[in-house]
Amino acid sequence: MLAIIGGSGLTQLANLNIERREIVRTPFGEPSGVLLFGHVCSTNVVFLARHGYGHTIPPHMVNYRANMWALQHAGATGVLSVASVGGIRADLAPGVLVVPHQIIDYTHSRRNTFFDGVDGPVVHVDFTEPYDSVLRRRILAAAAESGEAVVDGAVYAATQGPRLETAAEINRLARDGADVVGMTGMPEAALARELDLPYAALNVVVNWAAGRADSEHEIRFEQIEQTAQEAMTRVRHVIDRVCS
Repeated sequence: MLAIIGGSGLTQLANLNIERREIVRTPFGEPSGVLLFGHVCSTNVVFLARHGYGHTIPPHMVNYRANMWALQHAGATGVLSVASVGGIRADLAPGVLVVPHQIIDYTHSRRNTFFDGVDGPVVHVDFTEPYDSVLRRRILAAAAESGEAVVDGAVYAATQGPRLETAAEINRLARDGADVVGMTGMPEAALARELDLPYAALNVVVNWAAGRADSEHEIRFEQIEQTAQEAMTRVRHVIDRVCS
């Protein structure tokens, strides 16, 4: 069963034929919302809205541990994360879909591991390649089959939020090698790795990052919403092919 986590702009999955809903209790507190079970095309799917179904949970307050534990407990064998990002690299303009291949984590104060108890052994998890290669190829192949242009590869910078970055901070991220910036990629990806859940992301560039192009002096949120709505139709086309 494939788990799909919807971020900003994808609080509902219109192409999911819902068969049941389930409230899951976890050892780490409450997930972001009820799990929706059903199928997309021929694939069994469980869907979770990362920010809640009313988009009420800010990035730094998402209970990532509860979310990932709940999805694994529900029987998910892989996780496709959909998230909005800002474009830093010159070719990653608003409206572009991108499948990232690397992460730099700038977040802080988040509960970012399942292995923080004092009674258990110290566990080190390899995170050299943060995204599952098989699931990444599946997404890229699905995009090609659906006729949707998707960029293969980008370095995702995970920032704390909920505020957006300054232009100077974006310049720093660019110097560090980041291509896109978002607020939810970590610790989500690392927690999936700790649970041995294959994890990959489909990012939607909804705005230029601060100081770039038409965001040189400010970021216009009304444009973000319009871009996200238009791009999510294309995301659903890709998801259809992933699940066919």
